Amino acid sequence: MNLHQFRFVQEAVRRNLNLTETAKALHTSQPGISKAILELEEELGVDIFARHGKRLRRVTEPGQLVLKSVEVIMRELANLKRIGEEYSKQDTGTLSIATTHTQARYFLPDPVAQLRKRFPRVQVVLHQGMPEQVARMLLDDVAEIALATESLSTHEGLLTLPCYEWQHVMVVPTNHALAQVERPTLEQLAAHPLVLYHSTVTGRTRIDQAFDRARLKPTVALEAIDSDVIKTYVRLGLGVGVVTELAMQPPEADLVSRPLGHLFGSNTTHVAFKRGAYLRQFVLAFAELLSPRLTGKLIERAMSGQGTDFQL
Repeated sequence: MNLHQFRFVQEAVRRNLNLTETAKALHTSQPGISKAILELEEELGVDIFARHGKRLRRVTEPGQLVLKSVEVIMRELANLKRIGEEYSKQDTGTLSIATTHTQARYFLPDPVAQLRKRFPRVQVVLHQGMPEQVARMLLDDVAEIALATESLSTHEGLLTLPCYEWQHVMVVPTNHALAQVERPTLEQLAAHPLVLYHSTVTGRTRIDQAFDRARLKPTVALEAIDSDVIKTYVRLGLGVGVVTELAMQPPEADLVSRPLGHLFGSNTTHVAFKRGAYLRQFVLAFAELLSPRLTGKLIERAMSGQGTDFQL
């Protein structure tokens, strides 16, 4: 057995057992992948996949156990590479960050700038996506660290730590009827069309739950994943915007914002790492820049399975 076989099996599962897509992703031939997987099965003495003709249909019960072992092997191989890079290039490398647009646009610029000052030879790559995509990028080793409010904590393969808390704010033009209201109510918000985040991002679930509890059904004029887009349509008079407080720091002259924590509570943005991964020093240094609570020692202790209470 060899690493190529392990990689083929792992990628086939990631590609929903589609060997054509697997071959494209790994820049090789479909017959070559099929042959390598069959040879691995023969050597192990078990079927990893159930088949219908030449097509893979599902992962077998022993195949599930094989996949778990393959995952460990491939993760440790990636760790070996990182260890080599760590000690051959002490302050050089690439930091890949998976995150949402809101974090990339409003929260990360300062920590990234600080990291670049400290490690000028480290290249930073931002991978942006929806929260579930962010989690998947971390699990698939596209990124070494992830930052998002939703989804990260639902994956067992990820170690998730709280980073910071935030609340939503109402955003309206300066001449809007609610601009003079210091503490808006749910009823006042529901009386106007709303411009909100998409249902899967930036704490939208809390907003929907609050209106449901109050038995209110506001009109949603527009949904977006981008705070800047929401503010653009608020300026055009499409409705009352609800965005993260980060999106209004510093304040903007033509918009009025009001805190809505009393209505929707607080949200926690999390930082996540893949369990069992080796974290290079500049990855730990970057995490420390995200929150004063995220010390390198705390992260290493959490990664080793020591302690469970890491709440803010």
